[in-house]
Amino acid sequence: MASEKMPLILDNPMEGGAMQVDLGDVDDLFGDSVPLNLQARPPTKRLLLRLDELRNRGSCQGLAWSKSGTIASIAPDGQALDLRYIRAHPKDATWGLSEPTRCAVSQNLSGGPIVHISWAPTQSSELAVVDAAGRVLILNFNTNLNKMYPSRKWDADPIDDLHAVVGTYWMNPMPSHRGVGNPLHAPIVKDGQNYQIETTLVHQHGPFHPNPTRSAFFCVTTNGFLKMFWAQPNGRIEETPHELESVGSADDLITHAAICSDPRWKCMFVALATSSKQLQLVQMQLDWGLPTTGNKGVPPGNLQLNPTIKAKHVIASSWLPGGSNETPLDSSMTQLSHIKLLPSAYDQGTKNVFPLIVLTVRSFVPPSDSPYSQEVQSIIDRWEVAFDQPQTLHPSFEQLGSRRNSVGAAPPMGPGMKRLDPIVVNKIVTGIHMIRMGTIIAFTYHDGTTEYRDRGTLAETWNSHNLDRIASVHEAGFVQGGEPTCLQTAISPTHFSVVQLCEDGKVKWHPVHYNLAEPSAMSDAQQQAVVAALTMSTAQAATTQSNIDDILAVARYFVGREKFAEQWVTEMCRLMRISVDYSEEAHHDSLVRNNLLQLCLSTLNNLGWNGEYQPRTFRGKLSMFALHLRNIVILITIASNGSIQLKNNTSPLDEPEVVDALAGCCKWSIDLLCWLADSLFNLLDDAKFLSFLESRQSFGEMTAYLLSKNEVALHMVLSSAIRGLLSAVCRRMAVLQGISQRALTYYETRNASGSKDANGPPGTKSSGPSAALHLAYQKMYRYTNASLINVAEFDKLLTTLGADIRKQYSDSFAELAKRAASAAQQPNNSNNPQAPNAPKFNPGEEAVKRAQTHCELTLLLAGSPPPPFLNVVNKFFKTDLKEFRTHTDPAKLFFADYGILEVDDDPRALAERRQKGLRVDLFKRVEIYRAKEGSSAASAGGSGSEQVQWRRCVRCASVMEDVPTNKPGITFVLSQQRNCSCGARFALLGKGELIG
Repeated sequence: MASEKMPLILDNPMEGGAMQVDLGDVDDLFGDSVPLNLQARPPTKRLLLRLDELRNRGSCQGLAWSKSGTIASIAPDGQALDLRYIRAHPKDATWGLSEPTRCAVSQNLSGGPIVHISWAPTQSSELAVVDAAGRVLILNFNTNLNKMYPSRKWDADPIDDLHAVVGTYWMNPMPSHRGVGNPLHAPIVKDGQNYQIETTLVHQHGPFHPNPTRSAFFCVTTNGFLKMFWAQPNGRIEETPHELESVGSADDLITHAAICSDPRWKCMFVALATSSKQLQLVQMQLDWGLPTTGNKGVPPGNLQLNPTIKAKHVIASSWLPGGSNETPLDSSMTQLSHIKLLPSAYDQGTKNVFPLIVLTVRSFVPPSDSPYSQEVQSIIDRWEVAFDQPQTLHPSFEQLGSRRNSVGAAPPMGPGMKRLDPIVVNKIVTGIHMIRMGTIIAFTYHDGTTEYRDRGTLAETWNSHNLDRIASVHEAGFVQGGEPTCLQTAISPTHFSVVQLCEDGKVKWHPVHYNLAEPSAMSDAQQQAVVAALTMSTAQAATTQSNIDDILAVARYFVGREKFAEQWVTEMCRLMRISVDYSEEAHHDSLVRNNLLQLCLSTLNNLGWNGEYQPRTFRGKLSMFALHLRNIVILITIASNGSIQLKNNTSPLDEPEVVDALAGCCKWSIDLLCWLADSLFNLLDDAKFLSFLESRQSFGEMTAYLLSKNEVALHMVLSSAIRGLLSAVCRRMAVLQGISQRALTYYETRNASGSKDANGPPGTKSSGPSAALHLAYQKMYRYTNASLINVAEFDKLLTTLGADIRKQYSDSFAELAKRAASAAQQPNNSNNPQAPNAPKFNPGEEAVKRAQTHCELTLLLAGSPPPPFLNVVNKFFKTDLKEFRTHTDPAKLFFADYGILEVDDDPRALAERRQKGLRVDLFKRVEIYRAKEGSSAASAGGSGSEQVQWRRCVRCASVMEDVPTNKPGITFVLSQQRNCSCGARFALLGKGELIG
């Protein structure tokens, strides 16, 4: 019997998708994931071209991020720069990357396309631009993020391929502890219930530019020349060249170079890689030509600099692969793509001294027709430089010495390089970045990832979570995202985000994102760790004067968490020791100069802002007023005292533009004082509010009621910091009133006598510039004298309230001071003698200060006033405020127009302002509007400001007109307005660009 043929599965062809296997089923079948050895995607043509560029030219960085926030990239045609920045969108306050601003760097492009850009590490916001012929252009971005001014032009530079730049370096800025180093605020360690920052000093050594605010730019050319570009005290940039290597043939040409300042050997080093695969190390000394004196301060500003460079070759070797530790693929990798010098460093934790390291990168890309399944690879080679290494002698010399009966002397000592084990990575290295003051090395790869390695050991770091000891934001639960493929990567100064140049030529921004939990599901420990990491990074950014916009962008992800903003600012004040208690201050100078307090207020302002024409939160409104008050106090002070800085004994108050702007500040300030008085009067007439002042129990419910009404007036006068700013503004109004009155008296006397005016015809009334100045002073006098309240009486009201609060503090904390003093006198605490010259430590006073600081911070963060404040608030409303109201007209205050304050959160009022497009100029304090696309900006009052560009703050979207002028007074005052009142930078709006 013939067997029946059984059908086979393969006999029946299946539909196209029937053979697909669900990997989830495989996981279920075997109980674990199955690793699939899929061949990696082959490198694209654009990536191969980028790799060839890295191999052929040592300096070809086309994407860079400055400390002030400008992201510069070379345009695709190589003829211009594209300037970007991250900004909070005016419509909804979401953070993102701006559109590019195309800027032509020069009309002279005879040197070929731009090939390299590099930012200075200082606050001067200088950008070095290098073209294919090695010409160097230095641009300044001191005013706006996306507008530049040339500091040095390249027209006189030679056009020669032998001058092509193969290595660049900006000199380290002078450390804050001169000659020592800069503080590193990391890591942050959990101690019990709280975190504490472990601050160490990262040692740095020169040479430094004699001016602490400046740096110098070095570059190495392919024909072996070192060029240094530096600034004289008058700002003129000069060049100092020096020949490092005599090039006699094509084999001597330099392909890659690296420069560093070394703190251990107190000099600079230059590493050179030549076409003949040679690796050379050059030691360089720089002398600025300053007289040798015992004075270690900054040299006089008029002292001319005359720097000289001395260099000597110390080591020569080869970077060719060799040895037993190389991979089989290494024999074909004889092309260098990167070279880097890691200066010697001292680890205070381990007490180890890490030597100077020469680091190179060679990348392997398998050929497209390779029959093997090969992956791309990068091999990071390292050489340790030793200057006391024994030199080996030829055996013949040793025999010669023994025949002469010489004593066994030690072999001669000299510099040498020890090759260390290479690091092999299955990726293509696209960049090497020294971050965190050189303590961390960041490698960026073609797959969009970023890898961080320790400077001392080159071991990977920041790649795991540890909530007890946080050295970076990555260890607090954040990860860095990126594009699947990219050509270049730039890391932000805070390390909270990166920008990447994709293969399609687009630049994309990627902030870190939190991956431990969703914000709504975070535990208290996780939130505390996030706050600690943000505080640590903010403290470091404040120390290095770096932009913190991407930190705020990441923090906004958690803005919905309960008490997140309050907890973050509290940690900032505690760990950064920010002063918020000004209840004892009689002078307002220290309050206005407190830049860290401005940082806290800016944080609250940004987190409490939801976009233009949107209601602000309670803390957002409170901080907004504080920032504006501080800015106005600074502007009035600078304008009043600017004659010291200007030449020819002129004053900014002699120019109508300055007086007109100060008149606008007067109008805004007086409107705020009137609005504040009206708000307090409304509370005085509010029976429900007054019911909270009847007992301590009900007093604790008062703040919740104020929060529900978004009424900030009481907290503004109770907080000593904001009360101090209000008092400072009141006194500035009195000063401006006196100045305007004297100016008008002068004009009236001069016009009545018919005296000759240099600005107008003899015997006539003032005309021209003098007439404009006269009108400006008339406006100022009208604003200061037409106030609905008596500003001097309001200042007295604030002074009386401040005195009552100080007395209440003294009475409430008297017992606390006694207990602290008694505890300090215990026998266990008597064995801690103080240094002879140390200030006396009073435990009672310190305890009172801590308690007052806690109360003041609570008020600043819109918390409930302490229970003892019940007596103060009762007296203020039922006695002092009632007395003040008898001297005013509450009806006029109630019906006054406060639109310029932008404080009305009523939906109808917001909709009306949105429809009109009204905004307030941050400098002039007048309403301006932005017309439809294609139109120009114009003042709402019809001042005729057509064709005037606008500047917009990238953090809070405040705007102001950018008025170019050659007058010294307004130029001087505007130079103090480089930053917004919130501390962020401005960017110019393009023609026809709408705000929201």
